Amino acid sequence: MSAPIPPSPAHPVVPVVPFGARLRQAMDRRGPLCVGIDPHGSLLTDWGLNDDVAGLERFTRTTVEALADRVAVLKPQSAFFERFGSRGIAVLEKAVAEARAAGALVLMDAKRGDIGSTMGAYAAAYLDPASPLFSDAVTLSPYLGFGSLRPALDAASAAGCGVFVLGLTSNPEGAEVQRATAADGRPLAGLMLGHMAAENAGATPLGSVGAVVGATLGDLADTGVDLAINGPLLAPGIGAQGATPADLPAVFGAVVGNVVPSVSRGVLRHGPDAGALRKAADRFADDVRTAVGGDTAGR
Repeated sequence: MSAPIPPSPAHPVVPVVPFGARLRQAMDRRGPLCVGIDPHGSLLTDWGLNDDVAGLERFTRTTVEALADRVAVLKPQSAFFERFGSRGIAVLEKAVAEARAAGALVLMDAKRGDIGSTMGAYAAAYLDPASPLFSDAVTLSPYLGFGSLRPALDAASAAGCGVFVLGLTSNPEGAEVQRATAADGRPLAGLMLGHMAAENAGATPLGSVGAVVGATLGDLADTGVDLAINGPLLAPGIGAQGATPADLPAVFGAVVGNVVPSVSRGVLRHGPDAGALRKAADRFADDVRTAVGGDTAGR
């Protein structure tokens, strides 16, 4: 039996600068890249690990130690930890605390969406500095109505954190909801993006309410969707889902400089060797900088 997992620190680092400004600084310094921590069973097997809590802990610790001091954002997928119950959540708590202590921004990929006090409880879980899962940002689903997210939006603002709201996702099933026509004639995703833009009005250098927009979607110019929300655009789909950094300008156009490309398996498949993980992340960050017109001098 593996040794007990120590608890996360009781006093997490509380931001004093809004998330959007901290993200802009991290992207400029470390490169515009988010690496997902997705410990699903097949990856654990590929790493020569058992699909159990001990394997989860080894996988997560290796990834955090290899990448937290060099990538802008680490994005643990909560579901892959939740499947192991309380011991999996303990691994997640420790990973969040250690990644933040090493300088990475932590985006909790939980995709929470609910109403009233339940949404408030989700906000407390991820956006309250007193919570052991306190993260720099969390993913949210707005499809119970954008106003249902108000408890999380307010909690994020109060704590200097951010949120990434599902806009146009890369999964094909999302289109039946996200591209449906809203009452004002826009696609529903366009309506949601409009709400995000309103939340970010006047923020500099970047708002703290981001959108999730798939990198696999192709040219969005004629879809009635405006990606100019004055906030970050999390772009999943790089790597295993088929998109490449070179695709980003065609999808995001004039706002490509605000894109945070997200890659998971494209980096994680190079483990468990820490050096190989670092090289893969560096390569993706350099490719993104080249695609969006940046340079690599900051790293």
